Formats: sequence, C-alpha cells, structure tokens
Amino acid sequence: MISTKPLPTTVVGSYPAVKKEGLRALLNPLAGAQETAVSDQIKAGVDIISDGQVGGDMISIIAGYLPGVKGQEITGKISPSQRPITLQGVKYALSRHPKVKGIVTGPSTIAHGLKVRTPLYRDRNEVILDIAEAMAAEAMALEKAGVTILQIDEPILSTGAADLHIAREAIETITSVVRTPTCMHVCGDLGSVIDDILTFPVDILDFEFANNPQNLELLSAKDLKGRKLGYGVVDSASTDIESVDSIQSRIEKGIEVFGTEPLLIDPDCGLRMHSRETAYKKLDHMVRAAANCRTEL
Repeated sequence: MISTKPLPTTVVGSYPAVKKEGLRALLNPLAGAQETAVSDQIKAGVDIISDGQVGGDMISIIAGYLPGVKGQEITGKISPSQRPITLQGVKYALSRHPKVKGIVTGPSTIAHGLKVRTPLYRDRNEVILDIAEAMAAEAMALEKAGVTILQIDEPILSTGAADLHIAREAIETITSVVRTPTCMHVCGDLGSVIDDILTFPVDILDFEFANNPQNLELLSAKDLKGRKLGYGVVDSASTDIESVDSIQSRIEKGIEVFGTEPLLIDPDCGLRMHSRETAYKKLDHMVRAAANCRTEL
C-alpha cells in the first residue's frame, strides 16, 4: 500500500548533493551527500522519500553504468548493467525510512541525451527499446529491495522530441515486469501530449502544476481511469520559497478538481539545483501545507 493517510507527501527525486570532507568521504564521495539528502527528507516529514539521486544528473547517473555507453556516446549494443545501478542508495534510504521511492530515468530521456556513434543501431528508437530492457532489470532489483513506488522519469515526453508510440512501448517493457505501483514523471506543459500520455501503462502519473498551472485545467477534463496523480505543488524551477499558505492553496485547488483520494503531494520536479537550505524549506513548507489540508478534511 502506498499510504494509509490522505494526501501523502513524496518527492520527485533529486536533492542537492552536499559533499562532506575527511577519509570517509574519500572512500565513498557520495555517502555523506546521501545521508544528508535522506536525513533532510525525514526531518521535513516527507512520507515517501528517495535516496536523493546525489550521484549526478538524471542521464549520467544511469547511462554511465550501462554497457555500450561511454561518456555521452553510445558506442556499442546497450545491455543491462551487471549490477543494479541505484540499488545501494535505495537500500540505504530503506534502512532509514519504511517508504522509499525507487527511481530510474526513462529510456526515451536517456536515449535523447546521448549521441549514437555505432552502426549497430539504425535509429534512436532501437536504442530506446534496448535501454528499456536495461531499466526493466533495474526495476526488478528495486522491487526486490522493497520500494513503495517505482518512478520512471520521462521529462522528454512533453517536448515533442520523442516518438510517443515507442516511448509507450518502452515504458510497458519496464512496468510489465513488476507488481510494485509504477509512476511516470513528465515535466512541462502537457497540452500537446496529454492524450497520448494518458495511455501509458502506469499506476501513477506525476506532473507539474505549480510552474505549469494550466495543467490543472487540462487534466480536469480528462479521465484518470482510477489512477493516482503525483500533484506538483512546489515550483522546482524557482529559488523562491513559497509560503505554506500558497502551497496549501494549490493543494486545495487540486482537491476541488480530483478529490483527495488520487493525490500524492510533491514538488514539480527534482530539487538538486537548489541550495540545501532552499530545498529543505521547500519540502518543509510542502509537508506542513499538506498537513493543514488534512486537518480541514
């Protein structure tokens, strides 16, 4: 079960990488940043946390470990990593908190962030389908570890650059091999893609509503078909720290349209580009706003 409380709070994923010094940091440069990210989410009161994705940007954090990829280039046939890529961080998060969101970058987003430098692939769509197989293996490892939600990040889908038919096939390759509730995060204005996005085989759809308020009106006319909605109420693109009241107002607008049952409350996107102080305050205010809404139900 995702949560027993209404309006559970979660994160889209990334958190500022606060690096520490000393011998331990030399042995494992990510350990300190990971501990900080997890501790801050717990302190803020987030119901479903992540490991903070402190290892780098969303493409390199995955692509750098895939056979067939060197740097920003595809040089050979892509296959699953010999060891799960994100599992160590997720296991640490699970050792600190009972509910953790496992996150993989979507096949289309990874493929469009890399250059194809091998004749083994005729086009980028073939790359996407092989990356999907690799991410399916990652998803199974995360499910076995005990994640509460498996999220697939596909920000590229709102831009018009991706083939949505191939993207859907790739997502199905991942979601068909797990029973854990699956979520797909798509950034941006959904106006030109929403009808296609709603056909993707996931349990939760996660969108921006703070920085893209027009998405609320757009979704209000659509049938979610019983699925849950990751409801972005904190503007991840802005350094401004919205007040509890302003975030609460956004949540209340979502409740008016969708009711409370489908909503998971989260930021629009990841927070890694912000300072630690800003990221923490954004999460703290979001959690308090959700709590205020619960008391008024």
